[in-house]
Amino acid sequence: MANIKSQIKRNRQNDKRRLRNRVYRGEARIAVKNARGAFDENAPESKEALLSAISALDKAAEKGVLHKNNVARRKSRLMKAFSTVKPVEARVEEPQTEAPVEAVAEPKKKAAPRKTAAAAPKAAKKAKAAKAEEPKAAKKAKAAKAEEPKAEKAKAKSTATRKKAPAKK
Repeated sequence: MANIKSQIKRNRQNDKRRLRNRVYRGEARIAVKNARGAFDENAPESKEALLSAISALDKAAEKGVLHKNNVARRKSRLMKAFSTVKPVEARVEEPQTEAPVEAVAEPKKKAAPRKTAAAAPKAAKKAKAAKAEEPKAAKKAKAAKAEEPKAEKAKAKSTATRKKAPAKK
């Protein structure tokens, strides 16, 4: 146990950092392990596992948990292992035998649309458009009414301030 005050504080800081860094180091370790497992199984999701492992390693390097050269070495080894993985062959599905022509049912014909049914949506659209226009027209009228008193006040003010000069004799 340290006796010096600064060393006691340094130990506390180291413990906090160790616990914080443990998360990033563990995530990187798990991601690399999962990626290697996917490579061994020749799983189709091995590329996603590789990308998540690289991301976890980069995060650890960014946080200063792992040295950048260490991360570079690990990523290089992962990429080398990934390049040896054989690509997964696409599953070839056998074509299904088609049903005989007689067995296929003909699609039902749609009934001709009624004139009233077709006209109703159009009428509704026109009514909706007219309602949308009403507020705009009302706003314009309201703005015009608001402008009239201002214009009259301004005119009255200008005439009041301009008095005729007295005539010279």
